[in-house]
Amino acid sequence: MKYYNNIKTLLCGSLLLLGSGAALTSCTDWLDKDPESIVAEDEAFKNYRNFQGYIEEIYNLIPDKQKINYCTAWNFGDDALHNPEGYAHMDHQVDLGNYRNWYNNNQCWLNGDRSSLWKNSWYCIRKCNMGIDQLLNVKSLIGTDEERDLLLGQLYFFRAWWHFELMCYFGGLPYIDKAFESSSIPELPRLSFQECADRCAEDFERAADLLPLDPIDWDETLAGMQTSGKNDLRVNRFMALCYLGKCYLWAGSPLMKEFEKTKDGGVAKLLGASSNGKTYDYDVEYCKKAAEVLGKVLDMVNKGAVTYQLAEYKYSNIYDHVRDENAETNYSDIFYTVKQSWLMPGSTEAIMRGAYPGANSANWNCAKIFGPKVQNLVAHDKIIHHPTANLIDQYGMANGQPIYLVQNGEYVLNPLSGWDPEHPYKDRDPRFYHDIIFDGFHYVLSTDPLNAEQKKLEYCNLSTGGVMRGIDDGSASGYFIQKLIPHQCNEGDKWYDWDYSFQSYLPYMRLADVYLMYAEARAAIANSVADINERPEYCPSLSAVDAINALRDRVNSADWPMEHVPANLRDTREHFIDEVRRERAVELSFEGFRWCDLQRWLLLTEPPYTMKYSHEFERMETDDWFKTHDPKDARVANFHKEEIITRRFESKHYWFPLPDKDIYLYEGFKQNPGW
Repeated sequence: MKYYNNIKTLLCGSLLLLGSGAALTSCTDWLDKDPESIVAEDEAFKNYRNFQGYIEEIYNLIPDKQKINYCTAWNFGDDALHNPEGYAHMDHQVDLGNYRNWYNNNQCWLNGDRSSLWKNSWYCIRKCNMGIDQLLNVKSLIGTDEERDLLLGQLYFFRAWWHFELMCYFGGLPYIDKAFESSSIPELPRLSFQECADRCAEDFERAADLLPLDPIDWDETLAGMQTSGKNDLRVNRFMALCYLGKCYLWAGSPLMKEFEKTKDGGVAKLLGASSNGKTYDYDVEYCKKAAEVLGKVLDMVNKGAVTYQLAEYKYSNIYDHVRDENAETNYSDIFYTVKQSWLMPGSTEAIMRGAYPGANSANWNCAKIFGPKVQNLVAHDKIIHHPTANLIDQYGMANGQPIYLVQNGEYVLNPLSGWDPEHPYKDRDPRFYHDIIFDGFHYVLSTDPLNAEQKKLEYCNLSTGGVMRGIDDGSASGYFIQKLIPHQCNEGDKWYDWDYSFQSYLPYMRLADVYLMYAEARAAIANSVADINERPEYCPSLSAVDAINALRDRVNSADWPMEHVPANLRDTREHFIDEVRRERAVELSFEGFRWCDLQRWLLLTEPPYTMKYSHEFERMETDDWFKTHDPKDARVANFHKEEIITRRFESKHYWFPLPDKDIYLYEGFKQNPGW
């Protein structure tokens, strides 16, 4: 089935209706469709089962960011690097300022081969509008009020969700709420981000009013009983409210406030090339709405009204992600599962996910792109995603202090952190040891399948000049990441083989993100330090500071301590906002949020966030030392940073450009400023 490559899909499109076996068509450009697959609308929409089948395709078209191609790219911030063989990928093209590359980059989830945010969004928005029209105007559905509400709630949610995902990268767009005929192109103006967010909010609210509260509640509806036990991925009221809060927070963020609403086709125009100190300048009215919505959903969580809960962070071996025998849930299971019969990752924390990936899909896609390719220690080609030292420096200390503070566009050592450059990995935030592979790390646990040269690489040597620091087959920054894909995905342990049932999926939203957004929204509207410690009426159990401490309590243990936000980081509104932002960088590391965060905070073009750097140091321990000691205790010398690349960004880089072929559709559909 072909997809249109531009926004014209809004106006003239054919539908393949998976699940019900029904399909509609109305556009003569779709010449490859089998005529026998075309079913009349009165068949597709006549009952709940067929109609739900129509909606199922929307779930299936949610892009799986990790598996768009065998080596995709979704981290565009200052947190990630590719080695040279991956320079054609979109994250490196973003480093070069070559945003236009997304048009044709099939390794990028914005426009990938297997799934595309841009193409799928317009296609699914049209599907939503056709379905809504059937339910509200044609009224062909033979079913109950409950069935109608479930169908309509899903359609409202997805109409808003697809618009919102596009807005995060492209800014305000026309908000499409009708399925237009193919005979004409309506010249709809582009809205500003805030105007578009208002329309999204209306649909998220409509969805929340119509949908059950929780995945479990779906099973208790008469309609949902038809698929009982399989409703955990279906949208619900809690999900709609979380996205409503996110929509308001994004609309109230400094970048969106700095965009003015123009009458020239509604195209927003950035005021100034830099943030000019406006990074703390939020739109208070939007942030008030965000804080109230997010506070109410977290109050539901605290009262046990929903099944969503923070996954437990209990490990008997944190480096190898070995779950403690007393843990009921597992943090690592949010991102991947092993030997659990291809269980969908997410645990109790994932809120928004797409459809189930196929069995063993991670093996052929993302399981082999995070580790060292020296001596083919990790199979496949030599493409590697690895973290920047920037990201490593975001992981603070167990005492709750950041290692660095940002002052006048530079990272300045925090004297209260206690960080020791001779022992740079000691006493760090516990999430560092879960997420990051550093020098001396025991990388391959089972060495029997390895050849003689590979066995020499059992322990990582990531010091300057070390065997795993090769730019072509190692890490340019001095680190690998294993948060999303564990280090056992290598040729010795072979966790990516079929017998391990290794499954991975990156959620679009999880509960920790909701805590972080609530803390940010509360800080954004604070008039005093007291406000960030206040527990408002709509969330009597949680202040902004409490929300951050909840995430720290989750990872705190006797073996791996983590303290609350210290007093010096909540003595002013601005200091606390800085700490909330650092907490986002750590908790959501490598999950694809960093670019959007730096963008909306008006920091994307600002130093030090424009520079990606490495850590360089000399080993002071022998290779054998690491076989009997914890690598975090290792002593090093001459620890320092070196620049890898500096992004030469201008104000235009706050938004991706629209495809040229789409802006030529009509005069009012304007290109983003600077492109």
